[in-house]
Amino acid sequence: MTKGTMIGVTLVAAAVGCGPNPADIEELKKGQKEILAKLEVLEKKAVAPAPARPAVDPNKVYDLQVGASPTAGPSEAKVTIVEFSDYQCPFCSQAEPLLDQVMQAYPKDVKRVYKQFPLTSIHPNALPASKAAVAAGKQGKFWEMHKKLFTNQRELSPDNYKKWAQEIGIDVAKFEKDMNSPEVQAQIDKEMQEARSADVTGTPTIFVNGKRLQQRSMEGFKAAIDPALPKS
Repeated sequence: MTKGTMIGVTLVAAAVGCGPNPADIEELKKGQKEILAKLEVLEKKAVAPAPARPAVDPNKVYDLQVGASPTAGPSEAKVTIVEFSDYQCPFCSQAEPLLDQVMQAYPKDVKRVYKQFPLTSIHPNALPASKAAVAAGKQGKFWEMHKKLFTNQRELSPDNYKKWAQEIGIDVAKFEKDMNSPEVQAQIDKEMQEARSADVTGTPTIFVNGKRLQQRSMEGFKAAIDPALPKS
């Protein structure tokens, strides 16, 4: 017996127990049928599978601008890697050594661009960490703070952001002011909007010359990078 049916039976039993006349019972039964019909519709909605995410075209090339996002590698590199990442995401942390390896393998040909995409609904420390990285970048120490955040991913906290700012040698008072500034928040908001425009839903999501990386491995990067380089 469904929950809806149980409710209907209970309503009729209660009415009969109270001694109503036959007309009252018929009216109650009519109301019961309406309630059950509505409950049946709600139950179907509750168990209906969620619509599948639309498949992302692996060959689509997105127009991803560097903008004010931090970069590493030669500015005129033939290949640009753009990553949307979250400092509290364990998979993003695991991707760091691989990205370092790629940069070492292609020192003259690849530029790396980092864009903030903190998943605030599941990672409460992601947005403050993003602010710490962007604020450090205002003093030319983005990548130094970036490394601190990923290396100490389980220790993200306001006190540690301040501690790490001291360790990388920046003005801590300015750093804290910048962390809470509208300009830093605006930069993060802009990059998050860029992520949504590029159909990014999770982290890390990486693009090579605007095309989404399909295999997060050295072989996957080579397959995406090598065809864009001049043949020797």
